[in-house]
Amino acid sequence: MPRATIHARPFGTTPTGEEVALWRLASPSGAYAEILTYGGILHALGVPDAGGRTENVVLSLPSLDQYAEKSPYLGALIGRYANRIAYGRFTLDGTTHAVPANDRGHALHGGPDGFDARVWEATPHTDGGTAELRLHLHSPHGDMGFPGALDVTATYSLDADGTLALDCTATTDRATVVSLSNHAYFNLVADGGDVLDHTLQVDGDAYLPVDATGIPLGPITPVTGTSFDLTGPRTLRTGVLSGDGQIRDAQGYDHCWVLTTGESEAPRRAARLSTPDGARTMEVWTTAPGLQVYTANHLDGTLTDPSGRPLRRHGAVCLETQHLPDAPNRPAYPSPVLRPGTTGHRRTEFRFTRAASPTPTPTPTESGS
Repeated sequence: MPRATIHARPFGTTPTGEEVALWRLASPSGAYAEILTYGGILHALGVPDAGGRTENVVLSLPSLDQYAEKSPYLGALIGRYANRIAYGRFTLDGTTHAVPANDRGHALHGGPDGFDARVWEATPHTDGGTAELRLHLHSPHGDMGFPGALDVTATYSLDADGTLALDCTATTDRATVVSLSNHAYFNLVADGGDVLDHTLQVDGDAYLPVDATGIPLGPITPVTGTSFDLTGPRTLRTGVLSGDGQIRDAQGYDHCWVLTTGESEAPRRAARLSTPDGARTMEVWTTAPGLQVYTANHLDGTLTDPSGRPLRRHGAVCLETQHLPDAPNRPAYPSPVLRPGTTGHRRTEFRFTRAASPTPTPTPTESGS
């Protein structure tokens, strides 16, 4: 019976002298995943299509130097807090904490030295048809201004069916806020073109409108009647070119859908992404309360992938499972607080199918009415 495999090779050395490895997980299904110990980056994800052809469906960079110096979080593990904290400040149990601002006056993805820029300790494991890479990171009290010494384990596993799962657990010695995520950029066609003709369905009936700097304006808002209604499959082009002010200002989608009012015990489907011809489909299942959809609005062609192709605007879509943005300052949002004596846990699964998907029913916007 075919078995999963896992092995490593060197991928360079950081400016501080830390050696970085690239681990390759291979499934009996023909799928594979390549993961860097630097940033826990998902460097490649090979997935068979309906014809059995395996291609890498995530954007990547050719060298460690480019990841360290230029990467817009391509494939990285994000922490301590995915998305934005307004003005880099939040109050917890009566004490105000400050995180360095790194995005238009706000703290983005844990600040300028987040978990995406750390070298994680790796432990490999195989069990029959499943290959597993366990990554561990210790973040001391005061790291980027966050309270509490935090221990994080992020486990990537690739099973016999080709499903890639990411389990994140965290413990702390004092109260803190935590939102861990992965920032993979997906293009299921894998041809270097844009993803605007991919269809996307999001299983959330509310979202968070944002101001010009990406901070939520306030209340959770129903998607009904808006360009954010993806409760049925629609092409990304429909929304990106809709003329909606929120989308126009962001140059595409860069918004969080509300999936539930809190962490779920078991994963449930959050999104379904499919190629125009249905040859490759991905479902995202998660226990997280939110899903940030980002259509690579700020890629401008200055970065290239390992084959030399430029990474351009709308060349991929990120489906980031996470707590809601600025939740440390929003009591009405699901709480991201982690306290001593408890273990925070989140599971996200990327499930792939090769069956052709139906053509989406035209929406009024698509039909031109």
